Amino acid sequence: MEATGFRAEGITKVHRNGVLANDGISLSVAPGEVFGLLGPNGAGKTTLVKQIIGLLRPTSGRLWLGDYDLVSDPDAARQLCSYLPQAQMPIDGFRVREAIQLTGRIRGGRGPALRRRTDELIDALDIGPWRDTLGVKLSGGVKRLAGFAMAVVAPGSLVILDEPTNDVDPLRRRLLWDVIRQLGQAGTAVLLVTHNVLEAERSVDRLAIIDHAKLIADGTPSALKADDRDNLRLQVMVAPGAVTPPLPGWVLSSTRVGHNLMASIAEGDAATAITWARGLVRDGTAEEYALAATTLEDIYIRVTGAQPEADAAEPARAGS
Repeated sequence: MEATGFRAEGITKVHRNGVLANDGISLSVAPGEVFGLLGPNGAGKTTLVKQIIGLLRPTSGRLWLGDYDLVSDPDAARQLCSYLPQAQMPIDGFRVREAIQLTGRIRGGRGPALRRRTDELIDALDIGPWRDTLGVKLSGGVKRLAGFAMAVVAPGSLVILDEPTNDVDPLRRRLLWDVIRQLGQAGTAVLLVTHNVLEAERSVDRLAIIDHAKLIADGTPSALKADDRDNLRLQVMVAPGAVTPPLPGWVLSSTRVGHNLMASIAEGDAATAITWARGLVRDGTAEEYALAATTLEDIYIRVTGAQPEADAAEPARAGS
C-alpha cells in the first residue's frame, strides 16, 4: 500500500449532552512516523480515534488520510486504517494463526505472502507455542499479542494502536515495540495511544499530549524536555504511613502519588539533594531514592498535573 500521511485540522467534538470531548485539535502523522498520543483518562484520546476511524462524526474540523477526506467518506477510513482497540479482540472461537490470517484476508492479503507474514509475526512476538491454541484458552497477554498481530498483518496506511502493551509481559513488550518500529521503517504511519509515558519516550518519533479536550503540548521527546534540560529528577519512596517531608527551597516542583514523591531540582543542587534524601532514609521517612535525568514522564506530570496511570504503581529505583 502506498505510504500516506494523516492530518487532523481543528477537530472539535461536542456530544449531545453538551460535553466538549475535543477542542480544536490539530496534529499530523507522516508516513514512516510513530506518533504518540498521550493524556489522562477522559482527556479525549479515544473520542479522537473514533472520529478518525469513522465511528463518530466531528462537530467541526477536517480529517485527511492522504487525499481522502475521512469526515465526508468514513468508509475510506475503515478501509485505509488498521485499528487495535483497547479491549481484547473477540477471538475466543479461533486459533491464533487462523485469527491473524482471517484478518489479513479481509484486508486483502492472499496466499503464501499472507501465510509467511503471519508466521513472521508469530515468531517475532514469541507466541509460537500458542499458534494453534483457541483464543478462549489464551492468557490476556498472549491474546493481546494475537490482536496486535491481527492489526498489523496487512497494515493500512494508518495503523492506530490503543494501549498495545496492556497485559503483555516485559520481554514480549520489547518484541512488540520492535515490530512497531519495523512498521514505521516500512513507511506506515503509526498513531500510538498510550498511558505508558516511559515506553512512549523510548519508541515514538513525535508525540502530543491531550488534556481536558485540548492539545496542550506536542513535539519530539527531546524538544518537550528542552526547558528542563538543566534539571534532574529526584524520586523518593516515602515509607508507608509517613507524611510528605518538608521540601527544601531548592526543590523547583514536586508531586506525590501514593508513596512515590518526585521532585524537580537544578543540576547544581544534586549533591545537596542526595544528602537530604539519605537523611530521609536514615530517619525512616523514606525507604529509597533515585536521582536521574528529567524524563518525559516529568514533563507529562508538569503539564497535566496527573500521574500516568500505567506507571503510577511502578516502584522507585533503588538509591545508594
